[in-house]
Amino acid sequence: MTDGAARPTVLAVDDEPDLAELYRVYLDSAYDVRIATDGEAALAEMDDDVDVVLLDRRMPDMSGHEVLSAMREAGYDARIAMLTAVEPDVDIVDMPFDDYKTKPVSKEDLLTLVEVLLHRAEFDRHSQEFFALASKKAALEASGTTGTEEYEELLEKIERVRDRVDDTLDHLSARDAFVEVPGNVP
Repeated sequence: MTDGAARPTVLAVDDEPDLAELYRVYLDSAYDVRIATDGEAALAEMDDDVDVVLLDRRMPDMSGHEVLSAMREAGYDARIAMLTAVEPDVDIVDMPFDDYKTKPVSKEDLLTLVEVLLHRAEFDRHSQEFFALASKKAALEASGTTGTEEYEELLEKIERVRDRVDDTLDHLSARDAFVEVPGNVP
């Protein structure tokens, strides 16, 4: 995944080349965008630098579900949104994606979707860091090693990370409360 200094990378996968290119045009001003027009090309474009994948579900040769499974099996932790003309059914329950949107989507919808997915990833990173620090705190407390400078520094670090988790969660909550990303635009 990219760090804070680089532009996030989005991989747009759609078997309709014009639509994949349109996604690039929509996103290019804010993100590094890669496009692929089939499953094999998507897997070839995928690497640890990709932050968000916009994945068509119905493609010839290799379906979006197969691409999704291959990406997860390879250990990629990018946020993946199924962006497809296929209406959702109960089969999506066990699919390891982060969001599902039904085409067509506008430029604003697409930008909002990518932004929300990136904020979710940020929340995950901060919360994992918080729980790792909390585990260290618990271990030190269990051993009775609490009256040290290192312990006090750990408490301060926990508060800083907790604040980042709270800020990110507040941003996501506000975003989700006031901006709906419509799935099917009439």
